[in-house]
Amino acid sequence: MAKLSCSYMGLDLKSPFVVASSGLTQSIDKIKEFETNGASAVIIKSLFEEQIRNEAYHISQKEAHNTSYPEAIEYIQEYTRKNSLEKHLNIISEAKKAVNIPVIASLSCISNKEWEDIAKKVESAGADAIEINAFIIPTSRTETSEEIEQKYIDILKTVKAATNLPIGMKIGSHYTNIVRMVDQLKAYGAASVTLFNRFYEPDIDIETLQITSSEIFSSSSDLRRSLRWVGIVSGHVEGIDIAASTGIHNGEDVIKQLLAGATVTQLCSSLYINGAEHIQTIEQSLLKWMDKWNFNNLNEFRGRLSNNPSMDQQMFERAQFMKYFSEH
Repeated sequence: MAKLSCSYMGLDLKSPFVVASSGLTQSIDKIKEFETNGASAVIIKSLFEEQIRNEAYHISQKEAHNTSYPEAIEYIQEYTRKNSLEKHLNIISEAKKAVNIPVIASLSCISNKEWEDIAKKVESAGADAIEINAFIIPTSRTETSEEIEQKYIDILKTVKAATNLPIGMKIGSHYTNIVRMVDQLKAYGAASVTLFNRFYEPDIDIETLQITSSEIFSSSSDLRRSLRWVGIVSGHVEGIDIAASTGIHNGEDVIKQLLAGATVTQLCSSLYINGAEHIQTIEQSLLKWMDKWNFNNLNEFRGRLSNNPSMDQQMFERAQFMKYFSEH
């Protein structure tokens, strides 16, 4: 039987199936179920900087009679922060006791404040690595792209300086030059990059005139968002692992991302929809395909169709539907 083992962020994994950070990974029972069904690692539900701030704000509003006292506001903010962090650390330490696969912490940052202390505590709790889940919405008319990108670098540098754990960056696709950004992250010590984060996206309900949330779960059609860039980045930036994320729902999706150069694939929506047992279905599909092509391990075909000089680079770099629209 073909071997599915691989190395990711310096961690030895039994397969390329990593459970992405989500509500599913804040349950110890679920984490155990994922391991039983073939997951090679789990990423704990993110500790959100925005959530900590919002919780502190809402508590302070409920205690409006106290908010005129600066000391009271500071106490509420500190209490909320400690409570949220304690829950996150407990899940990490409990998961480490419950399973034998790597447990990766996830920090969702919008700045580099306070994360030095949190990174140290996450390491002490037993995490095997940290994935930084960062997305900064550019809303200022005067802030340059270089200044925004520097914020991501600063977050990475802050966390990297505070811990000996391997650090990964989970980023979005909103960069002028994704290849350069990944190269910069690698230069500042990132062991991996996840392409791409699936962010909350707003929608508008025209019946109620309210801002709502768009579709939460991905579909296989969303795979195209990352497949191009997994192929391009893997072909141009050496020395950094790539986790493919969003739109991975079946074995075929996994195979495509590995061929493009992904080190591992992150599963999320497909597990919400189909349950933990779906990992076994994906694994069998991958093994059957490898047997068909006589591949004995992942390294024999990983990156075979990446955007490297030996391949037809136009297929990844083409931006327009030239052939289709010239014939229809």
